[in-house]
Amino acid sequence: MGHDWDFVTIAQNWGVLWVGLKGTLVIFSVTVVLGLGGGLIVGICRYIRHPVSRWPAMTFIEVFRNTPVLVQIIWFYYAFPILTGIEVDPFLAATLGISLNTMAFSAEIYRAGIQSIEPGQWEAGKAIGMTYSQALRRVILPVAIKRVLPALTNRGIEVFKMSTLASVVAYIETLNQAKLIADLNFNPIESYTVVALIFFVVLYPVVQATYALERTLAKGD
Repeated sequence: MGHDWDFVTIAQNWGVLWVGLKGTLVIFSVTVVLGLGGGLIVGICRYIRHPVSRWPAMTFIEVFRNTPVLVQIIWFYYAFPILTGIEVDPFLAATLGISLNTMAFSAEIYRAGIQSIEPGQWEAGKAIGMTYSQALRRVILPVAIKRVLPALTNRGIEVFKMSTLASVVAYIETLNQAKLIADLNFNPIESYTVVALIFFVVLYPVVQATYALERTLAKGD
């Protein structure tokens, strides 16, 4: 069965997609900083043996890692205002869902990196008079983060792709704008194909940079 491809209307509405792409970049920038930065704190709390920090961190990780991001976004948009009386706009709902989910996954990445450090590193820090927190901050974390950096960059790429889920609460991002064009011009195949191409063009250089980073780190080791 033939299909009359219509990319002309998409070209005519490129400004609409550009607005969506800017929205995607904004929510990606916020969520990747909050997700990876907060994940470091949660990961450290998860690693520390003290139950006051460990158990809340474990609970947080299991809740947000084992529930779908889409459900989290919808929950923050619809249920959270009912429970708290605090109004939540689409941007905030999407930011909370994606950021907290990213925190949970990146926390486990950080924890694995810390656990991979040889016991001798801790002993060396203690031998020169460092406290536990000083050894963690000055000796352990720099090495651990270097080891897990490729995994963190891959997580960042996933966050960029997860930004499309914000469309479920009508946040103005690339997929949401493509849907608008598709509904107006009856060309969903072309609209979503262009979205896929946009994401590929943006992410392909990032992926290649990630591979280069992995090779550089491997040489350094």
